[in-house]
Order: sequence, then C-alpha cells, then structure tokens
Amino acid sequence: MLEQESPNIAPTPTLSQPGLLVMDVDSTLIDEEVIDELGAAAGIGEQIASITARAMNGELDFREALQARVALLKDLPTSVFDDVYRRVHFTQGALDLIDALHAHGWKVGVVSGGFHEVVDRLAADAHLDFWIANRLEAADGCLTGHVLGDIVTKDVKLQSLRDWASRMGISMGQTVAVGDGANDLPMIHAAGLGVAFCAKPAVQADAPHRVNERDLTRILDFLR
Repeated sequence: MLEQESPNIAPTPTLSQPGLLVMDVDSTLIDEEVIDELGAAAGIGEQIASITARAMNGELDFREALQARVALLKDLPTSVFDDVYRRVHFTQGALDLIDALHAHGWKVGVVSGGFHEVVDRLAADAHLDFWIANRLEAADGCLTGHVLGDIVTKDVKLQSLRDWASRMGISMGQTVAVGDGANDLPMIHAAGLGVAFCAKPAVQADAPHRVNERDLTRILDFLR
C-alpha cells in the first residue's frame, strides 16, 4: 500500500530524465538484517536483534549500538560471511526495480550500516552502481570485535546521496531515497522522493511517503 502525507508541492522525480535511487540494505534491499544473522551464528541472536530493533526505531544512537553489537561478535570466524550470504534474500521486486531504473538511464546505490563482506556480493549480484558499508576488522581468520574506519551513520548516508547525485550532475529533485530505519530519515527527507519502506513506527510517522507492502517495484508507482 502506498501512502503520502500530503500532495506533492515540488515535482516528483521523472523517469524521462537521468536519476538516482539510493536505498538501505538490511530489511530494504534484502529481507534480513545481516548483523542479526551474524548474531544467530554466534549463538547470541536474540541479544543482538534486540539492540538492532531499538537502534532502527531511533531509541539508541546507531554508532554506539553498532559498536556494541560488533563487540559481541569477537572471535567469530570470517567464514561465517559465506554462510550468512547464502541465507539472505533480495526483497521481492528489488532486482526488477533496479533493472527498470537502469533501463531509463538511472543509477542505483545502497548505503548500509551493515558490512562490505556481504554488501559487496549483493552489489555484484544486483548490478548496483554505487555502494558503501562498514568493514569489520579481522585477524587470524576471526573477527576482532571492531569496525575498521568510519562508521556509516545517518550523516554518511545523507552525504553519499548528495555526493553521488553531484557526481552524476543531477539535481536532488531527481533523487529517490528508500529505507526502513531511523538512520535513513535524513536522506529520505533530502531526496526528491523519500519513501519509508515497511519501516519502523517512528520512521513511518516522520517520512513523507510510505510503502507497506514488501514489493520494491511499488516505488515505481511514485515516479512519472
């Protein structure tokens, strides 16, 4: 089901011109939360999933919540990423949406609070144009419990949307942002079209547009 707060004042992005769609990965591009799958592999699934849910609903600082969850994964063998990748699934309509946008000269990127170790493989399979994610530190074939480099926060997601649009030479009015968590809200508000996709309650309440059916092709219904 499609919902919006009020009729658009500014024109919505059009498929007749080049554009950019940027989406979250966990629970948006794919049905699962990779950090929760890693937690399950470590035997602490419920503990990690509880932190994830609170962070995505905006109850916890995302950076601190991620660091706390990653710390719990210390000593997990890096081979776990192969197992997790086999367990995740593209959301219904995800690949069709990407193909449709590519056919109209658009580009598609993802910004993920998840991990390159899985996102890189998803990006290759989905033929994405841009992607960023966190990277986990490992030593001697096991995770150390730390994240390498800067953490992908809500501000990084927003800046990536702007940077990729600038690189393409398009206005923000020709961008679409899609996500389900509180850390997606800044880019959702900044994009020409911002959509909360099967989102957490706090995100649904704040986003200008909502899709509450797990079919990403419904995003196309907003575009002219």
